[in-house]
Amino acid sequence: MDSSLIPEPLNVVQLLRFHHLSPRKSLGQNFLVDHFALEKVIDAADISLQDEILEIGAGLGSLTRFLARCAQRVVTVELDQHLIPILEEVLGLEENVELIHADILKLDPAQIMHKDGYLVIANIPYYITSAIIRHLLEAKIKPKRMVLTIQKEVAHRICAQPGDLSLLALSVQVYGNPTIISRISAGSFFPPPKVDSAVIRVDLFPEPIIPINQMETFFTLAKAGFGQKRKMLRSSLSSGLSWSSENISNLLIRSNIDPTRRAETLSMQEWKLLTENYWNKKLEDSQ
Repeated sequence: MDSSLIPEPLNVVQLLRFHHLSPRKSLGQNFLVDHFALEKVIDAADISLQDEILEIGAGLGSLTRFLARCAQRVVTVELDQHLIPILEEVLGLEENVELIHADILKLDPAQIMHKDGYLVIANIPYYITSAIIRHLLEAKIKPKRMVLTIQKEVAHRICAQPGDLSLLALSVQVYGNPTIISRISAGSFFPPPKVDSAVIRVDLFPEPIIPINQMETFFTLAKAGFGQKRKMLRSSLSSGLSWSSENISNLLIRSNIDPTRRAETLSMQEWKLLTENYWNKKLEDSQ
C-alpha cells in the first residue's frame, strides 16, 4: 500500500475508555489494530480507486479508514449500536464512507450497493462465515471478490481439498476459489484472541458450480453427507435423506461415486453430478 495513504493509528484503548465501552465477547469483538496487519488485508483485496467496497463489521473504524483512501466508495455495516457513536466520530471526515447500523444477514445488498462487482471486506466470527457468504452470493447484486479475516484453523478448513473437505468448505467453494493470503498473529488484535487468524481471498466464479435452482438440493445432500461424517456415504445419505440404502447406492453408482466413500473425499464436480441426479430423481418421483 502507498505509504501516503496510510492513516494515523487509532488509540483503540483510549477510544473505548472514553466511551465507557469494552469489547463484547458475545459478538466476537476482537479489533484488528496492528497497522502492518491492516495493510495485509488491503493488499489482499487488490483495491482500485474505481471500486465499491462493502465492509462487514466496521468495529472501531481502523480498517475503514484505510479502505476510504483506496476505493471510490465504502459502505460499512456494523451490528453493535454501542459502536456507532465512535464510528461517527472516527469516520466523520471520510466523505466516501457510508455507515449503516444493521445486521448484514437482514440487509439486501441491492439496497446499498450500486452494481455487481463490488468487493467485500470482513472481519467476522467463523460461525457466521458460511451464512454471510451465502447471503451475499445469492443476492441480486453480487461481489466479485471477498477478503475475510477469520481464525487460522477455519481458513484452512475453507481452503481444504478433497479428502479433507467439510460442509463449510463446500459452502464457500461452490461459489468461488478461496486462497489463504497471509497469517495474522493474535497480538495484532485488541483484545488478543486465543488463536491466530488468517486472511483469505475468495475470487468468485461468474456463476456458482451448482445451478442456483439446485442450490437448496445441494445443501440438503451435503448436510446429510456430513451429518454422520465417519460413515460411508451410502449410510449417511440414507439416514439423512430417509431413503433406503439400496436407492442411495443406485444414486451414487449412477453418479460414478463408490457408495463406500465418505463425504469429505468428494470433489465439487462429483457433488454437482450427485446433486443433478438427485434433483432429477426427485422430479421424476413427483410426476
